[in-house]
Amino acid sequence: MANSELKSDNLFEMMKGHLKTDAGKELIKKIGLVYQINIAPKKIGFNEVSYIVDLKKGEVTKGQYEGGKPDATFSFKDDDFIKVATGKMNPQIAFMRGAMKIKGSLSAAQKFTPDIFPKPAKM
Repeated sequence: MANSELKSDNLFEMMKGHLKTDAGKELIKKIGLVYQINIAPKKIGFNEVSYIVDLKKGEVTKGQYEGGKPDATFSFKDDDFIKVATGKMNPQIAFMRGAMKIKGSLSAAQKFTPDIFPKPAKM
């Protein structure tokens, strides 16, 4: 487990607040899925930090999913995740380039868009 601070940590912190807003509550109603997002500092599969984005309960937690299996699991390098989450990289392109790996339901994965993330004023 890497001790270094990931850029993604801030985004997940912002997301906790975002899911409590009206826009966040709409997302929960619309999507209603659980995503596990694995963020690696340098290389996918090494020193990954896992986050659970639970769009059923409206929670974001750090660590493995406890309630069975998430609907879809994504793996990213930290920088690539920031690009996808902020809309600078299209998720489909990230997947095709190997910048994003997906496990689980493909239909659930297709609902994972930059729209679910808060729009940061500045990172």
